[in-house]
Amino acid sequence: MTNAVKKYRIIGLVIAALIFITDQFSKYMIMFPLDLRAKGQIVLLPFFNLTWAENYGVSMGMLTASSDFQRWALVALTGLIACAVLIWMFRETAKWDILALSLVLGGALGNIVDRAMHGYVVDFLDLHIGGFRPFLIFNVADACISIGVVILLARALLLRDKSTEASD
Repeated sequence: MTNAVKKYRIIGLVIAALIFITDQFSKYMIMFPLDLRAKGQIVLLPFFNLTWAENYGVSMGMLTASSDFQRWALVALTGLIACAVLIWMFRETAKWDILALSLVLGGALGNIVDRAMHGYVVDFLDLHIGGFRPFLIFNVADACISIGVVILLARALLLRDKSTEASD
């Protein structure tokens, strides 16, 4: 393993930590100073609102946890997935894949903490065009997970030989 790959992995951990901190700070601001839960919605722009949503499931509300057992099962499942992402990140040598995995890891950890603390994930970012909502209400963690997955998919589909790009 080269020093460059070690550096990318350390940078990846720092990025994951910064995403986690940013996600948790944004949720704290939404929950307490703004008290969005009581207000329900704050209109900021014609296409962007802050809207309170409690997500009891994972990705687009799938695997909804309706009991304490299901809640903790989801915490365990998503925790295992986060561990797998971390292991993958430490085995990966391509810097852009490490970056993408750090986005997924930081976002996953942010949502895991929500589910463990509250029983649901706090979502509040609401992009829309009039009444049309191309996205579900989401949060910083969700955005980072989505961007990370898109980068991984794009690189997997568009780059055929990853063995030569460790230094890209």
